[in-house]
Amino acid sequence: MTSREESGRTVVEVSGEIDVYTAPTLRERLNELVGAGHHHLVVDMEGVEFLDSTGLGVLVGGLKRVRSHDGSLHLVCQREKILKVFRITGLTKVFPIHDTVADAIAASASSDEANAPS
Repeated sequence: MTSREESGRTVVEVSGEIDVYTAPTLRERLNELVGAGHHHLVVDMEGVEFLDSTGLGVLVGGLKRVRSHDGSLHLVCQREKILKVFRITGLTKVFPIHDTVADAIAASASSDEANAPS
């Protein structure tokens, strides 16, 4: 798992499996980032091969944390196997899911502009 800053967003690249054994590492990383003031996250899941309910719970928890700071959490995923998990659970209505990191960053930035006080 790696993270980097890109266009004012923190991109977290995740690969392999997100399950009961590995999800705590992702939870810790998301908590660290939010605690350090990174409230606009893009989680790049292109390298994820397996996602279970524990992993989904960590992502939902991360979303709640960033939203409590008026932030956002966008996902990047094109893998049908992983997208199916989001569709079956109804979480496609909760998470903005994009094809590329660039798309996620652009959507995140435009939603910030739309929500900015005038």
